[in-house]
Amino acid sequence: MKIGLRILLGYFVIVALAGILLMRVFVQEVKPGVRQAMEDTLADTANVLAELASDDMLAGRIADGAFAARIANLEHRDIGARIWDFEKQGVSYRITVTDARGIVVYDSAGLDLGRDNSRWNDVHRTLRGRYGARSTRSDPDDDSSSVMYVAAPIRDGVGADGGEIIGVLTVSKPNRTIEPFIQRSERIVRRWGLVLLGAALAIGLAAAWWLSRQLGGLQRYARAVTEGERATPPRSAGEFRDLGLALETMRDRLEGKQYVENYVHGLTHELKSPLTAIRGAAELLEQPLPEADHIRFAGTIREQGERLTRTIDALLALAAVEHRQRIEQPETIELSALLADAVADAGMRASEAGVRIDMRADAALPALRGDRFLLRQMLGNLLDNAIDFSPEGAAVVLSATADGGGVRLEVADAGPGVPDYALERVFERFYSLPRPRTRARSSGLGLSFVREVAALHGGEADLGNLPEGGAVATVRLPAA
Repeated sequence: MKIGLRILLGYFVIVALAGILLMRVFVQEVKPGVRQAMEDTLADTANVLAELASDDMLAGRIADGAFAARIANLEHRDIGARIWDFEKQGVSYRITVTDARGIVVYDSAGLDLGRDNSRWNDVHRTLRGRYGARSTRSDPDDDSSSVMYVAAPIRDGVGADGGEIIGVLTVSKPNRTIEPFIQRSERIVRRWGLVLLGAALAIGLAAAWWLSRQLGGLQRYARAVTEGERATPPRSAGEFRDLGLALETMRDRLEGKQYVENYVHGLTHELKSPLTAIRGAAELLEQPLPEADHIRFAGTIREQGERLTRTIDALLALAAVEHRQRIEQPETIELSALLADAVADAGMRASEAGVRIDMRADAALPALRGDRFLLRQMLGNLLDNAIDFSPEGAAVVLSATADGGGVRLEVADAGPGVPDYALERVFERFYSLPRPRTRARSSGLGLSFVREVAALHGGEADLGNLPEGGAVATVRLPAA
């Protein structure tokens, strides 16, 4: 998953959770808040009506007195109110009055006269001088049928505290009458919550796109630098621009130092073989020799001197090519001639080691495009390695076969093979294994040079072991 998408998902999950939590809190608080407001209003109403009903209660005419008549008229009153877009036509209160025993003596609905309500919290608590209220469902299975009851004491008016409690007036109101207001508030909260989530998503998309674009540019730049490509820091702003410039500075300084170090080591490695040949020929020339041998060894010195010059020139050219990641002037190369030249170059070294070189090639091999000298040096490195690891009297086999749209070159030896632990590291710079002849290690640049040249030609190189013993180096190159 791309980093921009991860940032967006993480941001949106956090915002969504926060939004859902806030909406749940708001929605859960809307209903209790409205009911609390209704209970407060009912408490005020109950106490006002209790005062108005006290005279009729004391006179024993609560069921047919002036208070009952006024309440009856109230039921026929057309309120005609519009409250928050909701029409209200009539009064939704129900009023009941119980005596000091809790027996209903008045019911504005005329349903519960004579019923004992003393067990209900509103009456029971009020008769004992405490605040009494309850919420009860008229249908136990229907939550919307709940009714809120709030009671107030009716006193005889005697005494500093209002006198003795002679009855209880309860005002009740169905909770469903406030449901439209609750639902309206919940809809508003949810609607604006969704708007806020949408706005947060849009902001998150913009932020994730911007971050992803900045990080993607830096990632592509870092990948290009890692692969040795020419690249410039992406155009960014703020901290990302500073980071890109810092990466560019770091790249320049590291490449400048490492580039020189790598090629100094590479040049040193490549000079060893011809210098050894020149020194050997010079030592032989110091001794009395037949004229033919004298001419041959002098020719070897001249040839290896030229090889030194070519090597230095080629490595300098390779440095420039590697920096540009392409071969400036590729040429068409016939493989048969290239293989023959590589075998000839390694012939003297193989003869000194008592090893022979066998060359096997398909009759029809495609031509290659690239740098002849670099490819010849690449094959020379592979043959030198194979000779170093081959026992005296063994054969090093150089083979070339057509492989799909390219060529497969293999150099196999009859040596001890490559240990499993070293197979993944043999192409690293400066990593080498001891040679069986001397038990000494080389500079470890030969196979690094091979893989580098193969990559410059659009190919690849690897090293493995043969089932019958020995190692085999394989280079795959695309055809011209």
